[in-house]
Amino acid sequence: MKFNKIHHVAIICSDYEKSKDFYVNVLGLEVISEVFREDRRSYKLDLAVGNHCQIELFSFLNSPERLSYPEAAGLRHLAFEVENLPFSINYLKANGLTVEPIRYDPLTKKHFTFFADPDGLPIELYEA
Repeated sequence: MKFNKIHHVAIICSDYEKSKDFYVNVLGLEVISEVFREDRRSYKLDLAVGNHCQIELFSFLNSPERLSYPEAAGLRHLAFEVENLPFSINYLKANGLTVEPIRYDPLTKKHFTFFADPDGLPIELYEA
């Protein structure tokens, strides 16, 4: 078996409208489709991340909160590659987000930082 690429990452949010606004209007992800699933009383929003990946944003009633930040077992964080890290940080700050100081990875020799979505999901920006 050989994997070609990551197709999507699924995220469950606590406040659908707030998270939709964050991912679409703040992060600028393109809406592929949006469906309300009446039987589950749940939204599913498919968002394009570049040309090769998607985020599936789900809303479910009474979803439990994330256990810890960011060291709970399971998905640790979501990472986006960006061309200009300082520009991206300034953009996020201008949109009212708190961004951690820039870090340096001595193994890859790249800079990166973290911020959080409306539910506290850690999101990494990684320089290209």
